Amino acid sequence: MSEVSATPDLGNKSVAKAVRLLRELAAQPRTGATVSTLAKAVGMSRPTAFRLLYSLEKSGLVDRVDHNYTLGWELARLGRHADPYAGLVARAQPLLQELADKFNETVTLSVPDSSHGLDLVAEAAGSRVVSLRAQHMLGQHWPLHASSTGKVLLAEMPAERIASLLPEKLEAYASRTITDRTTLLKELEQVREQGFGIIDNELEEELLSLSRPIRDVSGTLVAILTLNGPRYRFSRDRIPDALQQMQTIADRLADVLWQDSAADQG
Repeated sequence: MSEVSATPDLGNKSVAKAVRLLRELAAQPRTGATVSTLAKAVGMSRPTAFRLLYSLEKSGLVDRVDHNYTLGWELARLGRHADPYAGLVARAQPLLQELADKFNETVTLSVPDSSHGLDLVAEAAGSRVVSLRAQHMLGQHWPLHASSTGKVLLAEMPAERIASLLPEKLEAYASRTITDRTTLLKELEQVREQGFGIIDNELEEELLSLSRPIRDVSGTLVAILTLNGPRYRFSRDRIPDALQQMQTIADRLADVLWQDSAADQG
């Protein structure tokens, strides 16, 4: 008789539930939220949420003002010592390379920064991408209105925020760059509806680029996955398959980054 040995689950469920509460607090307004609101948002009983929040408060990881909880001072202090992208890049890189190899094009991962822009933190290239400057894009920033990543980020913002970030007349980078802010706002509505951003001859001539959002368990945008290449190779007829494969990779990235979330509900 053969025995099937299952890999033991070494995770602590209480810790996992506490992390879910911290993530939900991050998605709440800065004024915080009540224990009832948080418990409902994460699908947890109120007594369980209260006990966990009490422990987190004693450790300084959350603060409580009247009946509202917020992220705590100790969490902020610890965060200043963390590399913001090291763990993300290490987990994401194999999946980025998988997508790059499948299409033999360039794949990047960008994250929103504190100034309403994007930091490009990871990249991968297919074997035939030998001279494309995108191989050395880490740390670079692209114009929001003329990049597919920028369009995904802008689509998360209200119109008044976009107006404060972008002038009415936008800079042209290629033959099809959108230079009118009103026209851009209309396209951003489409980005929200379809769930992806696209540029075609907008940042560089003959460059086609697709971007999909990656969200945490609370639905907050945390990263953007991008696939791009020259139109003579990466033509528009490849867009449907590319978007499907990108969504698969985006879902797998979410599973890798927040793998405890689905398993520890309740």
